[in-house]
Amino acid sequence: MTTTSTPRGRRRAPGRMQRAAGRAAALQKPRVILALLLLLGLTSVMLLDGYLRAEVGGDERVRTGASSSKVPDRIIDGGPILTFGGGRAATVSVPKKTIALTFDDGPNPTYTPQVLKILKENDVPATFFLVGSMVSRYPGIVRDMVQQGSEVGIHTFTHVDLSYQSDSRVDREMEQTQLALAGAAGITTTLFRAPYSSETDAIDNYSWPVYKRLGQEGYTSVFVDTDSDDWKKPGVSKIVDWATPKGTSGAAVLMHDAGGDREQTIKALPTYIKKMKAKGYTFTTVSGVIEKQNAGSRRTGAPTGAAAAGARTGRGLDGRAAEGGPVTERLQAAHRKATGATLYEGKALIVAVAVAEYALPVLSVGLIVVGVAVMGRFGMMVILARRHYRLRNRRRFSWGPPVTRPVSVIVPAYNEKECIANTLESLSRSTHPIEVIVVDDGSTDGTSAIAREAAYALGMTNVRVIRQENAGKPAALNNGVRSASCDIVVMMDGDTVFEPETVRRLVQPFADPEVGAVAGNAKVGNRDTVIGAWQHIEYVMGFNLDRRMYDLLRCMPTIPGAIGAFRREAVLQVGGMSEDTLAEDTDITIAMHRAGWRVVYQEHAKAWTEAPASLGQLWSQRYRWSYGTMQALWKHRKSLTDKGPSGRFGRVGMPLVVIFQIVTPVCAPLIDVFTAYSMIFVDFTAALLAWLAVLAVQLVCAAYAFRLDREKYRYLLMMPLQQLAYRQMMYLVLIHSCITALTGGRLRWQKLKRTGEVGTPAGVS
Repeated sequence: MTTTSTPRGRRRAPGRMQRAAGRAAALQKPRVILALLLLLGLTSVMLLDGYLRAEVGGDERVRTGASSSKVPDRIIDGGPILTFGGGRAATVSVPKKTIALTFDDGPNPTYTPQVLKILKENDVPATFFLVGSMVSRYPGIVRDMVQQGSEVGIHTFTHVDLSYQSDSRVDREMEQTQLALAGAAGITTTLFRAPYSSETDAIDNYSWPVYKRLGQEGYTSVFVDTDSDDWKKPGVSKIVDWATPKGTSGAAVLMHDAGGDREQTIKALPTYIKKMKAKGYTFTTVSGVIEKQNAGSRRTGAPTGAAAAGARTGRGLDGRAAEGGPVTERLQAAHRKATGATLYEGKALIVAVAVAEYALPVLSVGLIVVGVAVMGRFGMMVILARRHYRLRNRRRFSWGPPVTRPVSVIVPAYNEKECIANTLESLSRSTHPIEVIVVDDGSTDGTSAIAREAAYALGMTNVRVIRQENAGKPAALNNGVRSASCDIVVMMDGDTVFEPETVRRLVQPFADPEVGAVAGNAKVGNRDTVIGAWQHIEYVMGFNLDRRMYDLLRCMPTIPGAIGAFRREAVLQVGGMSEDTLAEDTDITIAMHRAGWRVVYQEHAKAWTEAPASLGQLWSQRYRWSYGTMQALWKHRKSLTDKGPSGRFGRVGMPLVVIFQIVTPVCAPLIDVFTAYSMIFVDFTAALLAWLAVLAVQLVCAAYAFRLDREKYRYLLMMPLQQLAYRQMMYLVLIHSCITALTGGRLRWQKLKRTGEVGTPAGVS
């Protein structure tokens, strides 16, 4: 055993990597926050869209048959317009030979424009009672409606029966609709029609307090006295007949421009207008009816109810001069110009809804793409893994003449006092001749001394301990490669232990002169904890099953740092381990491909590594891995245009890695967010069954991977919990990495806390 040390000098100024690490560390917290904000934004968009579609907070209850004992008789027997002028409830009837044509449930992008066109062609105004969520989705229609001279009223934001709702919910329904109107057309309104309402005699003890409360806030509630029942789709002729008042009576007529198939309404409307005009009727808005009532009361000198209120003030519903003003202004007297915060909040609502309206279809398409990609990946992995297993486990399979010459095992170590002795002990039992080079990368815990003592106690004369100033794992590995005396170098981590046959099995593929590097089978040693079990499932299914697939396709993206073997000449040919990325193992693997070397997977060469034991350590490790992978892919982006065998990784491996390890996982939260959304707001049973179906597919793939690796199936019991918790964390890590990649920054070689509990498993000698 020999020891080599680098010269010690005075303390140097921070190097480039240290300065970059300091800058990156300062940016980590904002990046994590940004990643969480992205996920929050996605969730908010979905909730907003669900609210607009009444999937979030929807209430389909409709009250029927309730008593009206507390409702004044004059209201029940009165006209269809309910006002609270001067604080006193009063009703207004539609004058004779007058039609207040009203439409509910819009706007609808298909039918409302057709209704407006018919009204314009016949020079007829109408009053539209609009659902706020629809207003926010189709603001242009509402703008056209107002500009054309029709009047608008509130029909709540989500079309709920207000008699079941709390005061705060009622206020929210009204205020949000007002904001939608302000954002769409720059107005608010004092007109209101409750969903599921009809004539005034349907007011009951539960809805009456709502009308009184809204009346005190300045709203005029509008009912009907002639219902076309067009929603029943009885036929054009019946719609026309049912909408026609008896004799010469005036009427507030109800039709619908949304809420279902309204083709019959569209066909009946022009016929109805022509019929009523032929009978001498005129059409007006609700405000027009009240203005006529006010004018008639002033002529008779007997102001009552709403007419009295108008007569006392001489103003319209919004306080503006009504009589004698422009016709459009009189017909839209319920409108108020939106100003200040109301106007800008309304515009913000319209923008937010527009974002949700455009984002959700895109996200839905993304969900389909991700789902297909995930299922495709599972199918590809299983098929190719089976083929790989059958190919490599045939009796006559051989890489060539047995490789028996000595190899160099390089162990980079930084503060590995808990593990280094176990690592050397496992190497002392190797059945293949080796030299061991421990490169102490500036440890401060006595790692090099422990390594020397362990080697001495084990009688290992083939161990060299090299000390260097802390420079990072790539520098430590390069130091070991330069110091190696063998033409094959095996690289392992300082917390990893090998089985006795590991090195022998790992180097056999070098019998093929085209092979430049070999990836071994890394196993989680500390798998008896929840976090360890989750990582164990990931290693077996996600890593090793992947490597079988990539091996067959000849585009292996990564040789694990825990166990990998290289031709020394190949490592030197590509410039050694690079410090350009955080994933030096991925970097050199891709460089090997581009240099024309073949990289293979040796499933029987097993290494037992200590996985992170806490969520914080796991986050740090996986963040470094995912970010480093992105750096390596970007560094080797020109491999896409490489020709010949060296370009195989760019043509096959690069797209697969980008799709399966970056794009799909980044978009995969869509599946979980949509699933949770569907369970809570749409159809719990259907969403749960879909989630269980996907889980079943993953379980089948995982079980097959465990079978190939001869692992115990009991760990698969942790898989459902892994899908609920562990996978979400990995998504956030990857999103965090993407943000870091976009904003720049570097990390140093992060040191995880070790326990030294991992050893060669029982039964392996």
